[in-house]
Amino acid sequence: MVAKHPLGKALNDVMIKDVPSYGNKLFYSLGFLSMISFLVLIVTGVIMTFYGPTWWLTNSFGSYMRSVHLWATQAFVIFIILHLLVVFFTSGFKKPRRLTWIFGVLMMFIVLAETEFGYVLRGDYSSQWRSLQGADFYNGSGLGRLLNPLNNKQIYGIHIVVVPLTILALLFLHYLLVRVLGIAKPYRKDVSAKTVPANHKLLFMRGGVLIGLILVLAAFLPSPYIKPTTIQSIANDDPALVDKTLVAEFDSSSDTATYFDNINPYTYNVRTIYIDNPYEQYIRVQASQSDELKKFNAEPQGVQKQQLKEASDFFNQDGVDPARAPVSPVAAIVESLTTMAQAGLYEPVLNANDSINKFTDGSTYSIRFLSDTGVPEDKATALNITTDQYGMIREEKGRTPGAWWLAPIGLLNHTVLKNDDNGDRDAAIIFGSLALTMLAFPFIPYVNQLPDKLKVYKLIWHEKKKV
Repeated sequence: MVAKHPLGKALNDVMIKDVPSYGNKLFYSLGFLSMISFLVLIVTGVIMTFYGPTWWLTNSFGSYMRSVHLWATQAFVIFIILHLLVVFFTSGFKKPRRLTWIFGVLMMFIVLAETEFGYVLRGDYSSQWRSLQGADFYNGSGLGRLLNPLNNKQIYGIHIVVVPLTILALLFLHYLLVRVLGIAKPYRKDVSAKTVPANHKLLFMRGGVLIGLILVLAAFLPSPYIKPTTIQSIANDDPALVDKTLVAEFDSSSDTATYFDNINPYTYNVRTIYIDNPYEQYIRVQASQSDELKKFNAEPQGVQKQQLKEASDFFNQDGVDPARAPVSPVAAIVESLTTMAQAGLYEPVLNANDSINKFTDGSTYSIRFLSDTGVPEDKATALNITTDQYGMIREEKGRTPGAWWLAPIGLLNHTVLKNDDNGDRDAAIIFGSLALTMLAFPFIPYVNQLPDKLKVYKLIWHEKKKV
């Protein structure tokens, strides 16, 4: 029992009072510990939301909060998975507790998706890379029209409002059922367990230890940070690469223009977004310069195709010297936009145009352009974090663990989906089927007897045979 204080009395009224003898073991504190982890996530998340990305990326205390948030995420995921395993091995999903199991499984899959939304919002290189990988997965699953990981505003709302409220609702319903039905007692006649008072003091001590551990780990193993890639940095480091990418956007041969992964949500015209609109902005500033785009548009279609081919052939050469570019409107436009990118003016124009698009709305245009350059993938390969390197399950650097729970996706990519051209779609089908199977598990005859055959319950119940 907790102390006889108004708050303590209120907690006693809410919490379970009597449990089976094994109910005070650590095995049966896992659900409570996952809830404590979630509360830490809410507190740190509210603080980080209040101060914003610049604070948690540049301020020392903000960086610490970011690390606490990461370690609370690690704790939340591991405890909710372990809790689900305990329920599974003890057949705690049997009638009348089937709905409790369903709420728990739903919560686990929602939490796993929520962790990736969090990575997208970190504000570093990891955000860029993982948002691109997530976009491919959702596009392959057919959800890309509704859910766009490249749209920071959409993901921000989902991560800090929609999902937390959903988890809170599921937690409430899940615990309400547990409170009404009590902790599941052994269903086997050869196993007995007497009823004892719930040790609330021990439960809260374990919660306190967990919070302390999270705070210590955040201090000694902070969340890593790698500076995000920008179009400006690429333009200054390798202007020829930006020239090449711009030509590909101009003639609609870029990866974004030709993207297809089950569905193609990037239906915007890449020439309009990456060439026409930015160049119009450029001409407005450079009023004395002739409008090469206007000249190009006035040319016959055959001449336009020839000029695009000449520019493409030139800029796709190795060791290109931009000064030797062919004299044509296309080359002049490309060079002007590269100069604009070097000055840091190109990406803001993309993001400004993006903000009026309801589907993209944020940084989709700039991240897709970055992807078209190939730099993010090259950087990910160098950091050993691409999907085929099992990279989604670890951080970019340092000793802080990453999203280890995504290991099954890495395993699929190296086995079943290794030579699958529709890997993202099929991975979504596999995991969707797994989720539905887990939800339906208590209702599947014979299959739902598997935990009883495995006999892992002996380790949890400490089996006592009747005399």
